[in-house]
Order: sequence, then structure tokens, then C-alpha cells
Amino acid sequence: MRKFLYGASVQGIQGFIFQTNELKHIIGASEIVERVCTTYFTDRFQQGGEMIVEAAGNVKCLYTDREECERTVKYFPKTIVEHAPGITISQAVVVFDDDNFGKAVEELERRLRAQRNRPMPSLTTGLMAVERSRKTGLPAVNIEENDFIDESTKLKIKASKEYTEEGDRNATFKLCKKSFGENVKELDFKNVAFDIEDLTEMNDWIAIIHADGNGLGQIVSSIGKQQGKLKKFSSDLDHAVEKAAQLAFEKLNADFDLLKAKIPLRPVVLSGDDMTIICRGDLAIPYAKWFMQYFEEETEKMGHPLTACAGIAYIKSSYPFYYGYNLAETLCGIAKKDAKKRVHDGKVPACLAFHKVQSSFVEDYDEILAKEKTPQDGHSLEFGPYYLHEMEGRWTIDELQQQAGKLKGKEGNATKSSLRQWMTILHDGVEQAEQRKERMLTIVPKSLETLVKIALRGEEREGKKCYPVQDILTLHTINTQQTK
Repeated sequence: MRKFLYGASVQGIQGFIFQTNELKHIIGASEIVERVCTTYFTDRFQQGGEMIVEAAGNVKCLYTDREECERTVKYFPKTIVEHAPGITISQAVVVFDDDNFGKAVEELERRLRAQRNRPMPSLTTGLMAVERSRKTGLPAVNIEENDFIDESTKLKIKASKEYTEEGDRNATFKLCKKSFGENVKELDFKNVAFDIEDLTEMNDWIAIIHADGNGLGQIVSSIGKQQGKLKKFSSDLDHAVEKAAQLAFEKLNADFDLLKAKIPLRPVVLSGDDMTIICRGDLAIPYAKWFMQYFEEETEKMGHPLTACAGIAYIKSSYPFYYGYNLAETLCGIAKKDAKKRVHDGKVPACLAFHKVQSSFVEDYDEILAKEKTPQDGHSLEFGPYYLHEMEGRWTIDELQQQAGKLKGKEGNATKSSLRQWMTILHDGVEQAEQRKERMLTIVPKSLETLVKIALRGEEREGKKCYPVQDILTLHTINTQQTK
């Protein structure tokens, strides 16, 4: 019997979500993205088909009716354009016989990769004479709150209003419940963050966390040839990532009592092996740590143990979210690259990398490394990534947190200034910095001598001396700085 394996891959999701710095628009966008490959597809195009994979950004559906498959190919992109202008979609279909499902999946993936290089043309362009949105630069279609808005923003506002209506609690709590847990009894409408100010407290630092699973491709390729197993694995993985997020939130809430007011975390994406969240700065590393740990434990229960790596971009609340996300994604990639060199028992270890954006200019990470983290040739202030479990030649997340915590109190304040001065002197010369360190060790409190030695002791890594001092100061500042 001939069957038709349909696949769709969605691109531009993060650009669509983080197009502006309005948190309510981000909320609306994340709700639209959640619907793209779920309700928008299943309600209209699943007739005569069997869903194999159903996640934000990825659809695989098996059809026995050629006409139903053709209808999906013809009209699903139109549905995407109507409901989420700015998102593009790649599609492919493979025709196969009953006993060739595995080969069909491989061929479908190959065709989807090829189609990604032929993106849909943008339908949001307009004449120069057309009035445009001040926030996105796209052609305006409406005026809302005395501001010109484009079609994409209009739909995000609509979704956000559906999200924030008191009477529509199911819509309001959909993504929050996935991330925080169905059984969080204290969770109420008043707890959900809808403005960026809800994510800040004693300072303006917020964090964008992006986490991504390791080794998923190998598992999918090994089980993807079996239709039933692939479908079950996809469902189990969704459950595991949701459970990991919920357990991480429970742990964080126990430590920080987050339900007493607005919850300073806002989920953006939670699907497959992907997690993106915006949160208050001091919560980022604890949350990422617990998420990675519980993700490992929950996937172990599936029988397909996976790990995850994360990237954290610390930004001021006024910094463009889109560039903050790009940095978080880049840092996640850096963590993955380092972790893949340290495979243990067939698993890529879990770790995270982070950076605090100091400049008001948008720069890529290579420029940041050159300007801010390379004081001298052969010397670097890039010390991470930091690992979930002990790893030879690398620090754990707990070690970093422990060292940063030592700077609290009056004795720590003077030492912080001395450490910053040392980094400035290192830019002038290595010998001067070494002399400054020796002098510093004679004046710092005895309780902080060990910290100073550790922070300024360069470790040889790939031909460079790397120092943890900047990361220690960054984390301490994020956690304790008071500007409000």
C-alpha cells in the first residue's frame, strides 16, 4: 500500500518571537508559535493522516490519501502566513511502501534540509511611501495605543489579549502550566509576568536562557526507522522536557519563594528538546542548572538518556531581546562544542556558558572575545563553560557559585575593587598584573586570600592562560547589585 510521509520544518521562530522588546508581544508570539505545528495543523490538516511528530517547529504526518496530503502541501503554508507573518516553512513529501518507513524518514530529512535553502519569499515588504511600525520597521496595518503596528504585531497583540483575559484562564496559563506545573496551587492570574518590569527586582539585569539537548540526532536516526517508536519517543521527550522545567521551577521556588508576587520567569519555548525562558538575572544559573539536571533524570526514565547544554545572555531590560537571544543561542553552541570534546560513557556532558552584555552596541561573540576577554595574546578571561558534574580541567557550576558567593559583605567589597583593577592592569602587561596580585595578597582579608589566588590563577587551556576572575565578578554583580 502506498503511503505519503509529509514533513514540515518551520524557520524564523525566534526572530518572530523576539521582534520587539514588548513582553506582551513576546507572550502573544510564543502562543502563536505553540499553535503553529499543533492546533493550526491538527485542526485543519490531519484528516486522513496520522501524526508522527508534533512540536513547535517540526511536523511529520503520515497520509494514506494522496489528495489529503496534496491539500496540506498547498494550504498549510497559507495558514502559517495568515496567522504568523514572518515565519517561513519548508515542506517535503516522500512516497513509500509499507515496509520502507525507515528509508522514507531518512529521505524526508534530506529533502527538508534541501528545502531550507529555498525559503518562502517575505510577504511583509511594502512601498517606501507606506507608513511603518516604529518598532519593527514593517508596513503598518493598524493603530493601537497611538502607535502604528504591523500585521505580525497585530496578531501577537490579539493572541496576548486572549492570553491575558481574566475569564480565559486556560489560555492564560497554557505555557506557564507546562513550565511551572499543573499542580502549582498558588499560581494565579496575578502571578503571571506581562511587563518587563515584572522580571526585575533590585537591579535591571535580566537573562535569556536557551537550552538544547545533546545527542538527539543519533537517537532519532536509530529509532526513526520504526514508526511506532518514533511517535512514542517524540511524545515522551515532550513530557520529559516539561517535567524537567516543572521540577526546576519547584526547586527554584523553594529557594526563592517566587509565588509571593509576580513570577520573575517567562517561558517562551518549551518543546522537543528546546527550552527558552526570560527571567530575573539572579535566577538564571540556578534555573539552568536544575533544568539540565532534571532533563537528564527524566530522559533516563524514557530509556533514552539525554543531556542538555545551555547558554545564558545577561542583558539590561532595555537591550534588544532579539540580539540577547542570538547571544544565548551562540553561547549554547559554545557550551556544546566544548562538551563534545569530553564525551563520557557515550554521553555528551551537560554544561552552560554565559556572558553579561556591557556594551550598548550589538556585537557578535567573536568581537566580544577580542575586545573584552583577550587582555593580552595568550591570556583570556573566557573561563567557561561550567559543567553540571565534575569534569577534569573544568569547573562545575557549583564551584563558580561558591566562589562568587565569597565576595558578599564588607570585606568582599574592597576585594572586588582590587580584582577589577587587576583586570585593567592585565591589559597593560602581564608582569604588572603579577606584581599587583602579589601586592593584593598582602592586603586582602585572610578569609579571601584563597579566593584571590583562585580567581587570578591562570589555567592552561589550548595554548592560553584562562582566568575565572571576570566570571566570578559577573555572577556576584548580577546576584547582589542594587540599583533600585
